[in-house]
Amino acid sequence: MRKRKNRTGFFIFVLLFVIIVIAAIITGIDAAKKLEYERRLAAHPKWYSEYVEKYAAEYEIDEDIIYAVIKTESDFDCEAVSNVGARGLMQIMEETFDWIKFRLDDDITVYDEMFDPETNIRYGAYLVDYLFEKFGDKDTAIAAYHAGAGSVSTWLEDKENSADGKRLDSIPSETTSHYVNKINNALSNYKELYAQ
Repeated sequence: MRKRKNRTGFFIFVLLFVIIVIAAIITGIDAAKKLEYERRLAAHPKWYSEYVEKYAAEYEIDEDIIYAVIKTESDFDCEAVSNVGARGLMQIMEETFDWIKFRLDDDITVYDEMFDPETNIRYGAYLVDYLFEKFGDKDTAIAAYHAGAGSVSTWLEDKENSADGKRLDSIPSETTSHYVNKINNALSNYKELYAQ
């Protein structure tokens, strides 16, 4: 009889120990997931939201695409300058600035204002909208943001790059292909992290 009680007590002890270990593992997994979520959230902020929301609404484009471009282009550094001279949050080149300025009939803004977050987002959002309208396909428009509309139009004429002449099936530039993947990755993160 005493042996049976000892066995029962031992089994209860083992069972409780197993339950505690499983609870600790689950708690640890939950804590790790929470830390990973917070890390990803910190890496994908929604800074300058008042300007992003304003110009996304004005040009009727997805806010998350603007955030993805800003994340990829400058990582939210409004004073960023690329090795080819592109400026600001959405990395606007001077000749692109001049073209957008003409299209917006803007006689006041100067290129130095590309360091101003609102002005840069206004110009960048206009360009994103223009490219989405022109090409009608997300990846093709994003490729054009990186490589230029002229390059993408030329790529579309080649059957190896585009079966229909409207959408890029493959991107002949490795750097542009990498850029499109980075934008899509950032976009996926924004959609997942802020989905509510």
